[in-house]
Amino acid sequence: MSKLKNPYIPFSSRILSIIRHTQKEYTFRMEYKGEVIPGQFFEVSVPKYGEAPISVSGIGEGFVDLTIRKVGRVTDEVFEQYEGQSLFLRGPYGNGFDLSLYETGEVIVVAGGTGVSPVRGVISALAETTDAKDKHVIVGFKSPEDMLFREDLKEWSDKLDLILTVDGAPEGYDGKIGLVTRYIPEVPVRDVKNARAIVVGPPPMMRFSVKGLLEKGFEEKNIWVSQERKMCCGLGKCGHCRIGEKYVCLDGPVFNYVESKEMID
Repeated sequence: MSKLKNPYIPFSSRILSIIRHTQKEYTFRMEYKGEVIPGQFFEVSVPKYGEAPISVSGIGEGFVDLTIRKVGRVTDEVFEQYEGQSLFLRGPYGNGFDLSLYETGEVIVVAGGTGVSPVRGVISALAETTDAKDKHVIVGFKSPEDMLFREDLKEWSDKLDLILTVDGAPEGYDGKIGLVTRYIPEVPVRDVKNARAIVVGPPPMMRFSVKGLLEKGFEEKNIWVSQERKMCCGLGKCGHCRIGEKYVCLDGPVFNYVESKEMID
C-alpha cells in the first residue's frame, strides 16, 4: 500500500546565488528542477519562523528566481541565508500566465514596484518574439533607488517598447516621472480591440491601470491581472485568499479581468 504524500511538507533547495537590487529587495536563485511558469509562486519557509508565498521572478535550467522583499519575520530571516546554504520550498502553486496568448500581436504590460517580479519572465519572453516592437511595457517604481532588475530593464529597452517611470526623483534626474497610468494613453496601439494587456502591482495601481486601458478601448476579455498579493497557504485550505467563491491560491493568482472584476474583496 503506497503512502500518501503530505502536501505541506517542503523540500530543501540550495541558494545558488543572491542578487541585491535595493536595501530591501534581493533575488534568491534557488536550485529547482521541474515544471514552472511565470505567475506561479512558491512557499518559502524557515524552521521556527514560518513561511511566506513568493512569486517566481525567473526560470532557468535547474533553477528558479524568487525576488523577496524584506518586510516581516519570515523574510527578515530569509535575508540571513547566504549563497550555498538552503531554504525550504513548497510548490509551485497557482495559475500562471499562458505565454502562448501573448506571442503574437500587440501587447501592453503595466507593472509597478515588486509587481514587476511575477511578469519578469513574461516580459523577457515578449522581448524575444519576432514582433517585439509591438510589445509595450510600462514599468513604474517609487524612486530611482527602488528600481529592480536593472540589467533586464536595459535589455528590454533595446528590444521592445519600454516606458520606465518613477513616482518621484531628486533634482537632475533625466528619466520619466509620474504614475504608470499617466503613460497608458501614450502607448501607440493600432488594433486596440484585439490588443492584449497584463496588469500587476499594488491594488490601486491595478484598478486605475485597468480603467485607463478600458478608456483606451481595450476589451475586458483581453486584459489579465495577477492577485499575487492575496496568496497565502498555496493549497486553498486556510481560506485567507478566498474572495467570493474563488481561492486566489488555486484559481489564480492570474485571472482574466472578466473574472477578476467580479472578485470584490
